Amino acid sequence: MHCLSDWIPVIAARRENHVVKKGEVIFKEGDPVTGIYFVYEGKIKVHKKWDAEKELILRFAQKGDIVGHLGLGDTGFYPVSATAIEAGMICYIGMNFLESTLNVNNNFVIKLMRFFANELQESEKRMRNLAHMPVKGRVAQALISLKNKFGLNGEGFLNIDLSRQDLAAFTGAAYESLFRTINDLIEEKIIEVAGKSILIKNENMLIKLTEETSI
Repeated sequence: MHCLSDWIPVIAARRENHVVKKGEVIFKEGDPVTGIYFVYEGKIKVHKKWDAEKELILRFAQKGDIVGHLGLGDTGFYPVSATAIEAGMICYIGMNFLESTLNVNNNFVIKLMRFFANELQESEKRMRNLAHMPVKGRVAQALISLKNKFGLNGEGFLNIDLSRQDLAAFTGAAYESLFRTINDLIEEKIIEVAGKSILIKNENMLIKLTEETSI
């Protein structure tokens, strides 16, 4: 956590480690803010209501990432939800103790500010893409982002298994549009699909799709 060495035993005494199951909701949009979470193991989706029937996945988190920090604003409520997409473990830090930690750990504050800035830049880029990119470009960008975030498994597939619903929510596309786009990419031999696993066969073509459709 980039904290002072003398503060680490205090954190160890005050933190709460929780095992989470696949599909378990960690916090919901609109819940009162109580603290933030650090991911020790597993993968988590951070999502928000898009309309009455849809959701938009804003980002994914894995080991070493933070979730719940968007609730640090003045509203007192989480503006997003967080759900485990695979079993794992998270570390919870309560708000009062977090504020004490920030007051005495300047390096941690700096790291947190940089994290906020990078996430804001990425969010703004994604919002521009949602507004201006056609579905095929957004799907291509999503697959590249997932590869950069999670890497590949031993068989060369993306090291994350997503349902088609979650992939649609990450690209901001209707399920039917995503389904057609995935089939097009398969026919064009750009990707290969085995169940929920996706293999990128031609990354250069994916990059080209994002460049052709970016603003």
